[in-house]
Amino acid sequence: MSGRINPSAAALDDGKRRWTFAELDDEAARLAQRLRAVDCRVVATLMDNSPAWVVADRAALQAGLVHVPLPVFFTPEQIGHALGAAGVDTVLTLPALAARWPQVPAIECAVAGQPLAMLRLPARPVPMAAGTAKITFTSGTTGSPKGVCLSEAAMQRVALALVQAMEPLDIRRHLCALPFAVLLENIAGVMAPLLKGATCVTLPLQSLGLSGSSSFDAERFHEVVVAQQPNSIILLPQMLRAWAGHLIQSGQRAPDSLRLVAVGGAAVGVKLIHRARALGIPAYEGYGLSEGASVQTLNLPGSDRPGAAGRALPHAQIRIAQDGEIEVAGSLFGGYLGSDAAAPAWWPSGDLGRIDDEGFLHIDGRKKHLLITAFGRNVSPEWVETALRSENAIAQAVVFGDAQPALSAVLWPLRPDASDAALQAAVDAANAALPDYARVRSWVRGRAAFSVEAGTATANGRPQRVTVLQLHADALGMTAASSIDPEFS
Repeated sequence: MSGRINPSAAALDDGKRRWTFAELDDEAARLAQRLRAVDCRVVATLMDNSPAWVVADRAALQAGLVHVPLPVFFTPEQIGHALGAAGVDTVLTLPALAARWPQVPAIECAVAGQPLAMLRLPARPVPMAAGTAKITFTSGTTGSPKGVCLSEAAMQRVALALVQAMEPLDIRRHLCALPFAVLLENIAGVMAPLLKGATCVTLPLQSLGLSGSSSFDAERFHEVVVAQQPNSIILLPQMLRAWAGHLIQSGQRAPDSLRLVAVGGAAVGVKLIHRARALGIPAYEGYGLSEGASVQTLNLPGSDRPGAAGRALPHAQIRIAQDGEIEVAGSLFGGYLGSDAAAPAWWPSGDLGRIDDEGFLHIDGRKKHLLITAFGRNVSPEWVETALRSENAIAQAVVFGDAQPALSAVLWPLRPDASDAALQAAVDAANAALPDYARVRSWVRGRAAFSVEAGTATANGRPQRVTVLQLHADALGMTAASSIDPEFS
């Protein structure tokens, strides 16, 4: 704990009780001792947001263990793969979730006042990058997500850079609105605020209106924000879109306590940024990779360009390769779990972009998603999708058109009662701002919500293009196995 942090200041607040920094350290030390006593090497957490999760994360670092945060929305197959791939020997989870392992005795374990079950699994050590302190699993298109190995030093550098960059904002109270198992909230929403001495509001996600990975009740969320009066929040674009839509519909504004609402995970769009700010939401877009320990660039008050992803944070370096691919350096991961290949000095992100004369990064889409129409025009689907999602009626959009004469799209409305006419008007408005070769000529309504549970989206809201195409190929008049790369994420 930093010497400038008051030990009696509130570190965690779960809406019922506050834990001081001294109490947090004591809880973490006790759990670290208990984990060492059972000869734990790799510990996984499978639980909702809570003070207990934060304690477990800190305890793993103190004990020199590898922490594997698992999202509760992962499928049983994904959880099983992660446990085996990482050589997890201990699982900390809720008693109800412990029933997934009926053959394993559950040891009662209370952490930060929350009853947990400690499960000891038969596991063999697995090779991983030297210095690995955390393994974060990306939610890919299959049941076998990739494990990204991160060192404590890399994560600390990112957290310290965020503290340094946001010092003028004097963030004192951060509302955690994303799952802690998602690296963005883990580092930017927990590690960074605690390093500064701020309070993390750690409410169960359902109480915030977030159910599963992508069902979001914006009305409930706004009520909590008003009640908790945070200075900062991290949101995914679809959460910001829904919140802004609710405020417009209800004639309300965001509370004045907010100083920064960081938005990442996918492209946001200029219209949504301006709409949010007009409603009192200080929305600022950022960019980052799990392979770079979460965040590389961020717009901030005084250093802001809506439509761009911000300037590089103090820990990060950004450059553009000859083919337009964004490459990052600084605080990189050690390597993928199960691979002998170490990360190079500059990591190829897979994203296309450019850096303008003032150092702001602009994202143009995924390198492998680039569409080439039947007329030979190169189109980034993310560019068109961002334009579509910038319209009030559309919550999510996936654009297709490789080797086709025109682009088509699958749309999911912001409100379930949105009419076809309203969606068409939104498409027309988006098309008006696009060149003719990038306009959507036909569209269909989504047959399933964009969610991890449906297999149509990742945890950060990016569409699973293969699944979406398979579900709608007949309606789009396309072949499901056309030219889609099965590794799309």
